[in-house]
Amino acid sequence: MKKTRHGLLVVVSSGSGAGKTTLCRNLLLRRKNLVFSISATTRSPRPGERDGREYFFVSEAAFRAMRKRGELLEWADVHGQFYGTPKAFIDRMCRAGRDVLLDIDVQGALQVKRRFPEAVLIFITTATFQELGRRLRSRHSENAGEIRRRLADARRELIFLDRYDYEVVNDRIPQAVKRLETILEAESLRIRR
Repeated sequence: MKKTRHGLLVVVSSGSGAGKTTLCRNLLLRRKNLVFSISATTRSPRPGERDGREYFFVSEAAFRAMRKRGELLEWADVHGQFYGTPKAFIDRMCRAGRDVLLDIDVQGALQVKRRFPEAVLIFITTATFQELGRRLRSRHSENAGEIRRRLADARRELIFLDRYDYEVVNDRIPQAVKRLETILEAESLRIRR
């Protein structure tokens, strides 16, 4: 007896520099049933970013109104800016049988898990903490103080690793993407789904 498949809600988190964004982009290219959830944010667009593509860029007042109306699946204050996941898109895609990928921080991931226990939480790490520091420094996008803050944040986030369903070590991108695909395939076959 074939039942209509409900899509997976997949949450990927990591500390800055672990390669989460690169892995998510690769995964989206390889899995046609996977769609990316675009977050709303109060931060300003970076060069090359476009509203509705990378983020929905909104004012703080608009973000607070969305939150008050219950339109956000999760939200967080990250480095002084608000980020949140509009839930209407997630609901629509999952009901249509599409898998939805969220690239969000630990605060948001734990909120999602509380509201949707069936969500699949995946934490991306590097082989060593020193490797994470090396990657941050090699980006040349933050000053030394910012790098120290991001490393401190990453250490704090690792405390919550045991609240995730899976850990994927990003030592080599192709292997890490394959591990992510394996997780999604296994989760889609679970009988409880």
